Amino acid sequence: MLVVISPAKRLDWSEREGATTAPDFAADAVRLARTARNLTLKNLQDLMKISPELAKLNRDRFRAFSETPDADATRPAALGFAGDTYLGLEAASLDPDEWDWAQDHLRILSGLYGLLRPRDAIQPYRLEMGSRLRTRRGASLYAYWGDRIARALNAQGETVGARALVNCASQEYFGAVAPEALELSVITPVFMEDRPGGPKIVSFYAKRARGAMARFIVQHRLTDPAALTGFDSGGYRYQPDLSDPGRPVFLRGAEPGASSIEAS
Repeated sequence: MLVVISPAKRLDWSEREGATTAPDFAADAVRLARTARNLTLKNLQDLMKISPELAKLNRDRFRAFSETPDADATRPAALGFAGDTYLGLEAASLDPDEWDWAQDHLRILSGLYGLLRPRDAIQPYRLEMGSRLRTRRGASLYAYWGDRIARALNAQGETVGARALVNCASQEYFGAVAPEALELSVITPVFMEDRPGGPKIVSFYAKRARGAMARFIVQHRLTDPAALTGFDSGGYRYQPDLSDPGRPVFLRGAEPGASSIEAS
């Protein structure tokens, strides 16, 4: 199996050791950074729905973005992103063999880089996949990437013998994986909290659980989708009565077999 996760707005630029790899779509990242750096601060603020201060920070990042960055200007993708999903992934605590397996089976979807491996060197940036950045390929990043992310996932699936893709990304990011081009079957785990009114998806917890699921897949080298049901990190338990083959549901704080759903 392959597993995909979203990036994070927040970065962790702590000192990191270890070899990095070059992103497959590095030239596209440079091209998009050049497009973004030409926007005015007001354009960037409107595009990304951020404050003037953050617009300036990201304008400066795009201006500093280099085709050949120094090693100290980059971080491995799985360590450079910081956020709820990455608290669940805990990439820094994976051992070398787990990192090697993740390099072949874990992918990070990115508005700027398209698709990243855990060790791929990234420069600091923020560019959500849903941003309507106009390029020669269209009016959004979805138009820019087209079906190339899906085709890259197909190719990697063929390389490692994977026939399924576990989607631990947000809807915004997985929307960049063109379904008509994707040859892998998709499994999207759902993480819910027990509440008085019934099970409910709570975004904060779900993001962290998606990272923990990715970690579970990496640490156990999962190849069979049926093995996903063994996930129990953070107190979650598989709920067969709420699940279907492409949508396994995990609930925290209730006995197996709960049957009512309240989605947030």
